[in-house]
Amino acid sequence: MTEVRVDRLNKHTVAWLVLGLIVVGLLLRFWRLGDWNFQATEIFTLRDSGRPQFNNPRPLGYVLNYYLIRPFLPLDEFGLRLLPAIFGVLAIPVLYLVGRRVIGSRAALFAALLLTLSPLHIMYSQLARYWSLVFFFSAIYPSALYVGVRERNPRWLVLGIVTAILAALAHPVSSLLLAGPLLVLLPTYLRPGLLREVWERRSFRWWTIAAFIVAVLIVIRFIPILHGWIAEHDRNPGSGQFLLRRNPPGIKQLIYLLAFVDSLTVPLTFIALLGLYLLWRSGFRLLAMYLSSVAGFPILFLTLISLRTPVSQYYLLPTVPVFFLAAGFFLDWVASVEWPVRPRWIVPAAFAAIVIAAGLPTLGSDYRDGRRYDFRRVAHWLQQRLSPGDVVFSDQPMVLAHYLEGVKVQRLRLPEPLAEAMRDHPGTGKAAALWIVAPAASHAFRATLREGGLIDWIYPHCQLQNTVGVGRVDYRQEYLQVYRCPPLPLPERASSE
Repeated sequence: MTEVRVDRLNKHTVAWLVLGLIVVGLLLRFWRLGDWNFQATEIFTLRDSGRPQFNNPRPLGYVLNYYLIRPFLPLDEFGLRLLPAIFGVLAIPVLYLVGRRVIGSRAALFAALLLTLSPLHIMYSQLARYWSLVFFFSAIYPSALYVGVRERNPRWLVLGIVTAILAALAHPVSSLLLAGPLLVLLPTYLRPGLLREVWERRSFRWWTIAAFIVAVLIVIRFIPILHGWIAEHDRNPGSGQFLLRRNPPGIKQLIYLLAFVDSLTVPLTFIALLGLYLLWRSGFRLLAMYLSSVAGFPILFLTLISLRTPVSQYYLLPTVPVFFLAAGFFLDWVASVEWPVRPRWIVPAAFAAIVIAAGLPTLGSDYRDGRRYDFRRVAHWLQQRLSPGDVVFSDQPMVLAHYLEGVKVQRLRLPEPLAEAMRDHPGTGKAAALWIVAPAASHAFRATLREGGLIDWIYPHCQLQNTVGVGRVDYRQEYLQVYRCPPLPLPERASSE
């Protein structure tokens, strides 16, 4: 029996609770879905969804947009976010159905509740990228493989394999979830005596061959992708879309992990770790080891990779379902304890409320500005003020160029190109004014102009013209500042005497 605890919950009550969570999740994920302008990485989705290529390292989202959305809706801010929002809603019942087989019905309900109101998951569900698909399939395949192998259930095993392939097609980083269980659990099952016993079963031999083939395909496909990704950053250091602070090794990795905890919220991370510990202490050590390895290996691997090359916070998303399942088990354990208070539901409700409340400031703020810089508004403002020959530099230049039609936008970089752009403008013979669009200083986890760099050049040469943004309740401020730098005086010609 895989399920940790047999729950005496009325099936009709559970069905209505799950339906209620789906409705709430749908409202939260579709509210203002198309209101926000594109942000940096969404521009890549716009580009690749119009001409998907199957040799793309992550083709699934683009192919679905091309064949399912493009024939019926324009690929605009709403159209490109439709599938992520749908998969974001579907993840709620899926997490419950999968979690029910692994940690019990009541624990799975708690996990689905936390997922429904998670600002992190809502944000990914309103992002025109493939990350809600990654979460959806990553919530299924590790648990399905566990149930399939543990219970020798071919249906769950096939489900696990199929969804693992789809997760890898959504993004290669999803494959890292397999590495931890292989490293941790295989030594347990590959003891010589046990190995001889199971090898005599024909089904085990076939599944071993199939697993070996899948592993080889993963290595053949994804090792070159990883190598190319690192090589690209080596050839073009600092060529990304965002202005970020550079931190020394060690501090950079610490900030990387703290940012992940911050995105989950500290209370959720804390009770998830307690949930894994309680699973271990409750006698379900194999399940505790499995879930810990599913999340632990990718987090450790990507943190170590960040010593060599930049690594996005997005890449940690496949590990997040484990945190919701473990947090759900903790709340289920709290609900099962005989507390000296009545009614008994007060204590687990209080714990759940603390976890949910930690994300409410971010959730409310995200509905104010979409957790995006408003490049569309900046573009409309700039369009009325640009003169012929003016030069525009910006963070996220592809986004600003999308909304600032007919104007070339260059990537904001070191001061030398900025100073050069303020002199004679090719084709006009006139000195050009320079416009700079950059994030206002916020905090260490956000894009900003760091001290000792561009900002020291901008202040003496440029004037702040506008600040665009909406105030948030939390600390993730998303203000853009627009600077205008007057033309530099033309160099005096040398005397003919």
